[in-house]
Amino acid sequence: MSQYHIPVLLHQTIELLNIDPDGVYFDGTAGGGGHSAAILERIKGGLLISNDRDPQAIAEVMRRLGQGEHNIIVHDEFGNIASTLDRLGIDGVDGVLLDIGVSSHQLDCAERGFSYHNDAPLDMRMASDGPTAADLVAELSWQELAAIFSRFGEEKHSVRIAKAICRERENAPILTTLQLADIIRDAVPAAARRDGHPARKVFQALRIAVNDELGQLERGLEAAFSRLRPNGRLAVITFHSLEDRMVKQAMAEWCKGCTCPPDFPVCVCGKKPSAKLITRKPVEADEAELEINPRSRSAKLRVCERLPD
Repeated sequence: MSQYHIPVLLHQTIELLNIDPDGVYFDGTAGGGGHSAAILERIKGGLLISNDRDPQAIAEVMRRLGQGEHNIIVHDEFGNIASTLDRLGIDGVDGVLLDIGVSSHQLDCAERGFSYHNDAPLDMRMASDGPTAADLVAELSWQELAAIFSRFGEEKHSVRIAKAICRERENAPILTTLQLADIIRDAVPAAARRDGHPARKVFQALRIAVNDELGQLERGLEAAFSRLRPNGRLAVITFHSLEDRMVKQAMAEWCKGCTCPPDFPVCVCGKKPSAKLITRKPVEADEAELEINPRSRSAKLRVCERLPD
């Protein structure tokens, strides 16, 4: 198995995608290619599109799988699935996989700036363009920073941390991960330092903001579901509550049928569900997987299936 990134919930995901050997599948977050490789093993006459926004991930998938008769590798954001499929001349797919969040490689590659454990440029970009985390820390007001920390990191000390950042940047630019981690540590109460690393939630929040992760997820969910063929399945793996809530709510909306008041004798709205849930509750890693890959602890897999019109 590639050590670039260990795919989480691999066997459960592949089983729940219910792969048709002649079907068309879209892996929107190919990462190290683990899920893509497992899908491709089951494809005989069909097609797999392996997509990722990270150029390093694309290089790894190309090394591992290569382009072939039954697979195409695409460098793009998964939120652009509709335009990607249009460009390839594909009108619909039989399955979509979205494995949301940061990969093991991105975390472990210190120079990418995702981790507070090693000193590195404060970057955090999954792609190679756009503002970095250092840009946000340098340019945003304390109110804007506090809003990011609160919304995307659910950090209860967001105001204290944001004000501390703005004070410190007056003295010197905040350019590295350990610079920022030290400012956060000094800004929070002593009790907060005992509850895991005090920088964890802020780093998560900055990463989400830098990469527009929730916007990507919102666009990607709608576009992916719109391109599913009847009986096609959408599988989404999330790693924190903000993402999981969005996926749960989107799938619940697609599965919603009649919205008439319960006292109406007959339905007059005519609304029918467009999907059914395959997983009533999120699938989580078992003890065997947790022992091999502790980072799978927070992973949740939800799957739905598009109903015929």
